[in-house]
Amino acid sequence: MAKPVSIEVWNPNGKYRVVSTKSMPGTRWINLLIQNDCRLEICTEKKTILSIEDIIALIGDKCDGVIGQLTEEWGEELFSALSRAGGKAFSNMAVGYNNVDVDAANKYGVAVGNTPGVLTETTAELAASLSLAAARRIVEADEFMRAGLYDGWLPHLFVGNLLKGQTVGVIGAGRIGSAYARMMVEGFKMNLIYFDLYQATRLEKFVTGMFLPTYGAFLKASGETPVTWKRASSMDEVLQEADIISLHPVLDKTTYHLVNKERLAKMKKAREAILINCSRGPVIDEAALVEHLKHNPMFRVGLDVFEDEPFMKPGLAEQKNAIVVPHIASASKWTREGMATLAALNVLGKIKGYPVWFDANRVEPFLNENARPPAACPSIVNAKALGNTNILYIFLIRMYNFFFLLD
Repeated sequence: MAKPVSIEVWNPNGKYRVVSTKSMPGTRWINLLIQNDCRLEICTEKKTILSIEDIIALIGDKCDGVIGQLTEEWGEELFSALSRAGGKAFSNMAVGYNNVDVDAANKYGVAVGNTPGVLTETTAELAASLSLAAARRIVEADEFMRAGLYDGWLPHLFVGNLLKGQTVGVIGAGRIGSAYARMMVEGFKMNLIYFDLYQATRLEKFVTGMFLPTYGAFLKASGETPVTWKRASSMDEVLQEADIISLHPVLDKTTYHLVNKERLAKMKKAREAILINCSRGPVIDEAALVEHLKHNPMFRVGLDVFEDEPFMKPGLAEQKNAIVVPHIASASKWTREGMATLAALNVLGKIKGYPVWFDANRVEPFLNENARPPAACPSIVNAKALGNTNILYIFLIRMYNFFFLLD
């Protein structure tokens, strides 16, 4: 028998039982659930990562839906337990769901939600922050000052990289990769090279000035050299031409260890380039990266994610040329509260029998605190497999979007 798990209960007489494996930021998500007759149980265990046994204990004998976290492995055992308890919905409080066995969820008829559309700018901002911090060696300099080692200005003290006029490379020019590229181009007037399986038309128009013509005119009037862009034919082409490379691919079998020993050596400035990763840890061979950092002290890296989270590969923490932060790319107050709201509405929507919102990246109506959210699940990744579609409703919410969101 599973050991009891400590919980905080809201609306104990609610008709529907919803479990959250972690306390989440904000209160709107809580209010939305209890206002819709849900009994909400929030796990208050002190441990950072719950075991499968812990989560099964939380699910219990009757559970309509679960809000979980990307640190949990949701597979056959958990979806089976949720199905036995009468549950039909699980939502990750994350845009990614590589911790979820979607085939197992399909087998047990459980809808899998995620939270895209709310963390694009926040994640891109952290990637830009890491880029600047690495280029100007800010963390090293901060540690130097705090250690009381500064005794006066020196010509060679913490000399870093100028960003203006250099080339930023983006691997994966989706929503987050494109937002990061725009920040680096507009903020630091960097040239752009990107690789993606699909053409990033909006990004290209932005850089050329067609999308925001005033920006191109501003550069010209200021006597600045216009920035350039290029869509690379391969990832290696980006590595060979860019001064800073930021990784934004999805994680799957094709992107596992995308950056390895051989590709690190191919970088334009293998000894002094900058590599940023705010996507998923396993896209980098972390052991190879540690060795590269050891042998190339002016090569710098900024990491928000790690191959074996929450652990780092041996030696990484000791490298002065590595900036490491604890998976905080989405950690702005607005974004995290929005993620909690979307995760809760995914579960609530499934409980209520609502269809799926037509565009998971256009979630503004769900985040407006002054209005009732649409009667829809914001994002269900396996909706098609479960047959959760409603053509008439999709038409109606498209019309809603047209008239109220100026589509």
